[in-house]
Amino acid sequence: MCDPRARATIYGSYYELGFDMPSVAISPKFQVVIPKEIRRALRLVAGQRLEARLVDGKVELTPEVTIAQMRGRWPGIDATVVREPDRV
Repeated sequence: MCDPRARATIYGSYYELGFDMPSVAISPKFQVVIPKEIRRALRLVAGQRLEARLVDGKVELTPEVTIAQMRGRWPGIDATVVREPDRV
């Protein structure tokens, strides 16, 4: 069995948020329910899209980021577009 302190290091965010590692079941349609405390911590809402990746034999779900949410992420970047004279 894994030492709880080692798990806290590996899964630090769960312990920092104050809840134990939850488990979920896979339905016959291969659906899973994200536990309420994780939904609240990540501010997930119904209908929101998540990116699913396979990372080192684990499934990683990451909320998709829209273009509007990325606005201002890189301050100071030069966003000017140089166009050819006949395209202006």
